Amino acid sequence: MPHPAPAGDPVSVPGTGVPPGGDPGPGAAALCGLTADALPDGLVIADASGTVCCFNAAAVRITGIKAADALGKHLSDALPLEDIDGRRWWVCTDPFGGLGIRTRQPERNLLLAGREVLVTASYVRENGANTPVTHVVVGLRCTSARRRSERNHAELVATVAHELRSPLTSVKGFTATLLRKWERFTDEQKRLMLETVDADADRVTRLITELLDISRIDSGRLQLHRQVVDLREAVDRHVRAMVTAGHPADRFVVRAEPGLPQTWMDRDKLDQILGNLLENAVRHGAGTVTIEMTRIRLGADASDDPATGEAGEAGAGDEDGEEGTEITVSDEGPGIPDELLGRVFTRFWRGNRRGGTGLGLYIVKGLVEAHSGTIDVGRAASGGARFRFRLPAGMPDVLT
Repeated sequence: MPHPAPAGDPVSVPGTGVPPGGDPGPGAAALCGLTADALPDGLVIADASGTVCCFNAAAVRITGIKAADALGKHLSDALPLEDIDGRRWWVCTDPFGGLGIRTRQPERNLLLAGREVLVTASYVRENGANTPVTHVVVGLRCTSARRRSERNHAELVATVAHELRSPLTSVKGFTATLLRKWERFTDEQKRLMLETVDADADRVTRLITELLDISRIDSGRLQLHRQVVDLREAVDRHVRAMVTAGHPADRFVVRAEPGLPQTWMDRDKLDQILGNLLENAVRHGAGTVTIEMTRIRLGADASDDPATGEAGEAGAGDEDGEEGTEITVSDEGPGIPDELLGRVFTRFWRGNRRGGTGLGLYIVKGLVEAHSGTIDVGRAASGGARFRFRLPAGMPDVLT
């Protein structure tokens, strides 16, 4: 039986002909002097006799099997993998037999002592096809990250289906009623029904826009159409829209320092950021909603106490940082508990409230960061929630 190499020793990649510690030569796929323990995925290598000669630290973490218990054993005994039907995987795949042209096994979800593991394997034939397998290289990955991703997608689908059902049911009901009984309704009743249909159609449109934004943010394909924007004008415009929608004008207070820098950013994305933050403050906060705008130097000490929302003192006085604007939106409501602050910008976070998709603040964070800005949440001096985002001026040298 070959003597197994210790799990942490330098390991050559089978098939390159490079001995451990040897010179890989140009183009060889060696580990560049690193040990197998440096790999982020589990690595298990068996020699021509099927004896495990490498079992790295990631494999130990993923399988829960000690390296000392695996090294020197046959591959099928060191990794007793089974498929979901309980069949022994190594018996089914027969890595050292079967077709002589096989080079790998695609990734499979297998069971190891009841634990799910993602497994892929390569069959190394140093002398080419139809020659004996000299090494079997097994890659192992934990399924937890993939399961979380699958749960997120499932939750997204369920949320979208739920949010779409209500407005579409309303649209279908009102339009069907109008088509069947048009003559029975007065003009005022028809107008009310059509206004409801219009509002529900806007709700569906907003949801679809949110889904598209999430897809673009997550995939890094968010496109920005930058132009010079006046942040004070944008804030005033959103406050006027809130007042027009029926909110009392004295509920909003805007404080802006003179001489705020103009900002080079996407106007529509800015409207989404401000709209979400103001709507969140009005709907879930209480009392006066205060919007403050200050000129800052980015790169200065932006630390603050999340319990009070008080910023560090080095903000505006640091002349070495990039020029930018800080905007805070705060209310006088109950605020957000300290233990939940870290979850505010995650998907589907709704706090203790019902309704909504829980996607708005996640999108806000993505849009701010797409403009090289930062956003955080804390408690305002009044006790309510305080959202603060910072945007660099970022003006181009030449406007075209």
